[in-house]
Amino acid sequence: MSDEMNMSMRKFLKQVGVTSQQAIETAMRNGDTTGKSFAIKAVVTIEELGMTHEVTGEISGGE
Repeated sequence: MSDEMNMSMRKFLKQVGVTSQQAIETAMRNGDTTGKSFAIKAVVTIEELGMTHEVTGEISGGE
C-alpha cells in the first residue's frame, strides 16, 4: 500500500470518526437516553470494489 493511499485512508477514517461522534452526541443529547442502551451500526462501503464492512455495538445513555 502506498503512503499516499495510507494517508488518504487515515484522513477519511478520521473524518468518519469525528463527524459520527458529533452526530451521535447530538442525537443522545436531544433524546431521552437516561438508563437506556442503544444498538448502533456503522457501515462503510466501496461500491466499485464490492466491499462492505459493518461494525455493530451498543451505546449506553448513562444515568
